[in-house]
Amino acid sequence: MYGQEISLNINVGKVLDLFISEKGKSERIHKAEIYLDKEGILGDKFYAKNLQRSVLLTSIDSYSLALEHEIKMDHGMLGENILIDYNPYHLDMGVKIKIGTVILEVTQNCTICNHLSSIDKKLPKLLRDDRGIFVKVLQEGTIKYDDVVFIYQIK
Repeated sequence: MYGQEISLNINVGKVLDLFISEKGKSERIHKAEIYLDKEGILGDKFYAKNLQRSVLLTSIDSYSLALEHEIKMDHGMLGENILIDYNPYHLDMGVKIKIGTVILEVTQNCTICNHLSSIDKKLPKLLRDDRGIFVKVLQEGTIKYDDVVFIYQIK
């Protein structure tokens, strides 16, 4: 990126909910804010395990799609750390996202895991391309409920 200018687009959405997974607990823990460094989310059981998959970002659209098919789920059941009201599933790998004081980079689409079948047998197929995206942390900081979501554009 040396010599390239980075500009911030207008905001595309906001944070609706935040979660972590703690060691030894099966349910997701709701948080008002999370702190991230380059190894993931502090306090999360996946911290420093796989930097390419350390943070899961999901759109409220995934929950809406499930509800349209009569599958009701509480937020957090898709395994997300950050739930936003913007659908990021079309973003290319390498796109930068700024939320709060944190800069994230899209690394890969989230694959469907077996636990979705335990919620509803239709869910894995329904959310095959709409479960979430994994991001890695480029700039550490804090993300809070209601923070604005920006997409970076490199010129």
